[in-house]
Amino acid sequence: MPGTSIPGPLGMAAARAIDAGTLAVTPTPPPAPVGVAAPAPAAAPVAATAAPPGTDPDIEALNLRGTALKAAYALKKAHPSVKFTSGRRDKADQARAMAGNVVENRKWIEQTYVSTTVSKACQKWVDDNPEKKTKDEISEGLLTVLDEQADDDLAKLSRHLSGDAFDVQPVETDADAIKKSIRALEGLDKFLEQEGGLVRWHAQF
Repeated sequence: MPGTSIPGPLGMAAARAIDAGTLAVTPTPPPAPVGVAAPAPAAAPVAATAAPPGTDPDIEALNLRGTALKAAYALKKAHPSVKFTSGRRDKADQARAMAGNVVENRKWIEQTYVSTTVSKACQKWVDDNPEKKTKDEISEGLLTVLDEQADDDLAKLSRHLSGDAFDVQPVETDADAIKKSIRALEGLDKFLEQEGGLVRWHAQF
């Protein structure tokens, strides 16, 4: 309860209680022995839910870096209605994203990605496992392929893996204006309206 005190050991002043609603819960250091100065308290941590002023939690959740992050904010400022569907991915996220498209087009990987060691290995797995048809089955298989690759090779597969790309939900209303704004984003390396014959708005930096 705010304002109450917690009795301390005999001979020590009572410690004032901290309102549990004001700080993140952190371990409390034990009292120092008599005659020994207590260590200076650590700086209060910033609450994980507190976003800096002016930030957008939806964009921050994409975990983008540098130019891609600035571009996402610029696009949202120009078109507040845009919805981002993907940002940085780990290997499991990347496998799931590819699997969702492979379900609709078994040649999606080779039709979408630049030909690299990793993209060829992923497409080969799909070709060699025609009995794997669900998203979960394909995702699991592709993840085993990605887990075998070196980080440098993975970076050549997709900018999503490094946080340098984001996808935007395709729309019909104001579509031309939004796509024009995407193409004008600073640092844009490539903008795709389709990937492997499927409608996908992908911007990479």
